[in-house]
Amino acid sequence: MPYDRRISEGLPFPLGATWDGKGVNFALFSAHATKVELCLFDTRGKREVERIELPEYTDEVWHVHVAGLPAGTVYGYRVHGPYEPEAGHRFNPHKLLLDPYAKAHVGALRWHPALFGYTLNAKGDNPDLTFDKRDSAAYMPKCEVVDQTFNWTHPTRIRVPWERTIVYETHVRGYTKRHPGVPVKMRGTFDGLAQKAVIDHIRRLGVTSLELMPIHAFVNDSYLLDKGLTNYWGYSTIGFFAADPRYFARGPGVVAEFKEMVDRLHDVGLEVILDVVYNHTAEGNERGPTLSFRGIDNASYYRLMPEQNRYYINDTGTGNTLNLSHPRVLQMVTDSLRYWMTEMNVDGFRFDLATILGREPYGFDEGGGFLDSCRQDPVLASAKLIAEPWDCGPGGYQVGGFPPGWAEWNDRFRDTVRSFWKGDEGYAADLATRLTASGDFFNRRGRRPWASVNFVTAHDGFTLQDLVSYNDRHNEANGENNNDGHGHNRSWNCGVEGPTDDPEVNVLRERQKRNMLATLLFSQGTPMMLAGDEFGRTQHGNNNAYCQDDEISWVDWEGIDERGRALIAFVRKLTALRHALPVLRRGRFLTGETRVLTLLPEVDEVANANGVADKDAHAEPDGEANRDLEVKDVKWLSPAGVELANEQWSDPAMRCFGLVIDGRAQASGIRRPASDATLLVVINAYHDVVDFTLPEVPGSDTWSCLIDTNAPERDELSEFGSGDVYQVTGRSLLLFALHAQGETQHVFDRLEERLTG
Repeated sequence: MPYDRRISEGLPFPLGATWDGKGVNFALFSAHATKVELCLFDTRGKREVERIELPEYTDEVWHVHVAGLPAGTVYGYRVHGPYEPEAGHRFNPHKLLLDPYAKAHVGALRWHPALFGYTLNAKGDNPDLTFDKRDSAAYMPKCEVVDQTFNWTHPTRIRVPWERTIVYETHVRGYTKRHPGVPVKMRGTFDGLAQKAVIDHIRRLGVTSLELMPIHAFVNDSYLLDKGLTNYWGYSTIGFFAADPRYFARGPGVVAEFKEMVDRLHDVGLEVILDVVYNHTAEGNERGPTLSFRGIDNASYYRLMPEQNRYYINDTGTGNTLNLSHPRVLQMVTDSLRYWMTEMNVDGFRFDLATILGREPYGFDEGGGFLDSCRQDPVLASAKLIAEPWDCGPGGYQVGGFPPGWAEWNDRFRDTVRSFWKGDEGYAADLATRLTASGDFFNRRGRRPWASVNFVTAHDGFTLQDLVSYNDRHNEANGENNNDGHGHNRSWNCGVEGPTDDPEVNVLRERQKRNMLATLLFSQGTPMMLAGDEFGRTQHGNNNAYCQDDEISWVDWEGIDERGRALIAFVRKLTALRHALPVLRRGRFLTGETRVLTLLPEVDEVANANGVADKDAHAEPDGEANRDLEVKDVKWLSPAGVELANEQWSDPAMRCFGLVIDGRAQASGIRRPASDATLLVVINAYHDVVDFTLPEVPGSDTWSCLIDTNAPERDELSEFGSGDVYQVTGRSLLLFALHAQGETQHVFDRLEERLTG
């Protein structure tokens, strides 16, 4: 590697390898190391060409500047220090280590005993106390210095308001691996996801935010490779600043490929949210390999057992837990987040096992260091932050426990919706709470309904098609005797396990899918859809396809049939309605309480058109008349069209009810009526027809039916009068809008414009 070899002290910041046009500055944190060596390799990462000892140590950071080194330089570290596992130290300079701040990785990990800091095949009960002297460099991926130069078409982020957000979760590789509109060499890559045919489909669905399953560099577990499987999902991170080499069509150091994908998604108004895994690393427990953090400063990076520092706290269930109580580890995580926002231009993050990130030595704390850092950081505070609010440790279930500014995956929504539509008894009252953004969890500290991220399916578990096609998991392909994955899925096969030609079963399955999608899109909160659910993607009953990098997991685009195309059209109608009707995405929690609103003179005309009744008109000092209006933001109705009494909610057999969301209810903190459409949602999980009486609402006696999941292709408004009886098909959902001064027709016209535009 020819270069002008001039070595200087360099700077202790920024951490990582920074190319400045004249050379590269290297900076590595280690509080307990005694010496750090920089290893430079040829461009393929096969041969070490030079080793340089970092000459300076400032504030626990080792650093050097090497002049003449270009972008594209391949490197790694060897870190010297005590090998004292019982004291928490596992330094071993025979092991090449990845830079935690590396922006790109070159090559793949090849499992070999040399990767372990101890003698893997040592006899006895304590092999990890031994010391292995084999060189691991030949089996390790390497780090690459990157050139970040890029000309953005959209240099600023999209910033879709939370109330308008619809999340679409997918996998970079699996989404395009079988896509006929993507060139073969680009399938399964960032370039593939940026293709017009792919983006057009996502945009037309009406979603706003693309959530990508982990794209950070990760490790394929050896036990999976031994079985001919792989870590497809990627929840085994080894580099928090580097995208995984497998997702690049043009090479891992070409970070412009990722940036171009983001730029093209932003061009059509789509946000990019990354699923990130800062709770643990791929190094596992005390018997895991030494790849990076363990060999750099084990005692700083990981939470170790008190008084037994040889062992790791395992609140993640993966063998280790990152120690975000350490200031440098906290810095690494927040630096990583800022890097992906400011340099790679992403819009937000979904945090895997996020309770870990709020843990201090004494337990979860919503005022913990990391959560406080996000709140006060001017960059991170503007991001969409979504928590998976649980982990495997004590007190790990924290749904609703995160601080203001955070949204959270709401698994109670998932479980309740599944159970209710399955026909289980006793879920009506709970469903009512979930439909209104789960205020029992989230209505505190000024949090908004969007804090509840509602979902029926996600990457972990059944797809929507499988949810209505299987009673039991079918994970035999995972090689664990069908013992892995959830055993309690709240699924129902509609009478036949798996695929069937029975027309009645298939009709019911299609309606059940529409029921759950409509429930999701018509609920208050932030909806999240799983990619492929819009056309009935199946994993053939596998509810834990984490290790299936094949047709089980890949989206089958060419397999979309007539039923799939019809479901896509239905989903587009649902999202269009959600966008067109603000009352479906209120910024305030619906509580059912009676509120007195003040009607100002200038809004009399609009209010009267929406059926506002006068009450106690009085004169203000200036002589202008104000009017008071009593409104309930939501009313719950029995099939008779009257409000449900409290005792009726306790009836375990209740499977049909309605809710009226009053469009006049205040949409903000100002005591003034809104002018949104008034909606009626009717939900019937009973197996047979239920006669539902349409209620009376002041201002109009006409209801227009916008959605009936039993008649999904209806494209004309059907009108009904107050007091009319609508025969609600067994297991179906309906959406009506109150017709006032032509308002509903206007909404329908806007809907048509969205669907045809």
